[in-house]
Amino acid sequence: MLHSLVAAAVGSSRVVRTAASALEIPGPPPTPRSAPSRPVVLRARREGMLPAQGPPDARKLADALGAAVARAAGEEDPTAGFRRLFRRSDVVGIKLNCIAGKGLSPHPEVAELLSGWLQAAGVPARNILLWDRTDRELAAAGFALRRGRDGVRVFGTEQDYDPKPREWGPNASSFPRFLSEDLTALINVGVLKDHDLAGVSLGMKNWYGAIHNPNKCHADGCSPYVAHLAAYPLIHDKLRLTVIDGITGQCHGGPGRSPRWAWPYQAFLVATDPVALEAVGAKVIDDRRKEVGLGTLADEKRAPRWLPEAAKLGIGEASLERIRVEDV
Repeated sequence: MLHSLVAAAVGSSRVVRTAASALEIPGPPPTPRSAPSRPVVLRARREGMLPAQGPPDARKLADALGAAVARAAGEEDPTAGFRRLFRRSDVVGIKLNCIAGKGLSPHPEVAELLSGWLQAAGVPARNILLWDRTDRELAAAGFALRRGRDGVRVFGTEQDYDPKPREWGPNASSFPRFLSEDLTALINVGVLKDHDLAGVSLGMKNWYGAIHNPNKCHADGCSPYVAHLAAYPLIHDKLRLTVIDGITGQCHGGPGRSPRWAWPYQAFLVATDPVALEAVGAKVIDDRRKEVGLGTLADEKRAPRWLPEAAKLGIGEASLERIRVEDV
């Protein structure tokens, strides 16, 4: 059984480097993300990863996620993979998507594994932040909050945004202060679900939870907002890996939880190319919609048309014909 993530605590919400990591001489830069010519999306499926009753199977979960993370980084195991993707001096933010609560949010066990591998790779625990928009959403998804000075931090942005908005293409927003001032690297952890306006809400739309005014970015099927926000340097230049928790997927009724349309996909999707992963995930959702007798996202006029825009911005590959899906 996996240990509990963290216990509740009270303290500063700022993320502060340890003295050792702050003085550390930086090593070589992390390995660049997948080459745009033929990016790879890793799919790690384990039947029985989510039993009919109870939490996910810890062994199968670790085996699946570890295999995908390792392969995405070009290594044999996830710890070596994270040594390739992160420096020991990094301050790493793991952005979660907990708006739908338990049942359609990243599992705490997933975040615990990622933070554990980061620590094994040399990143101090206090330099790791699990974060989403609010404390309330994190707690509702099963995460124990922690704002103390030691150990992995877990908290919501609340209202701790930069005082001055930054322009990022079609909009201007304030970002969390810890994102602009403290975090040096990011892991994006989303879920496998559709979205009533954007078509899907997997990884890229998860960045709506990193701005103070996401309500301003939903017109025209969230296009081109999703693409431009993901391309903004404060996010794009720090992003090292995207993980989609697809243990449970939902093909209709999103972004909120709708058990009628949920199914046990029992897999993770992992990639260093965020756009390629989004394209593959959208196909998974469309395939499931066909299986249950629903029209495609395009039939409902909500295909994620911001995907081609993301490719034009140069942050990844949107064409399925040029993406390789590899099962691990």
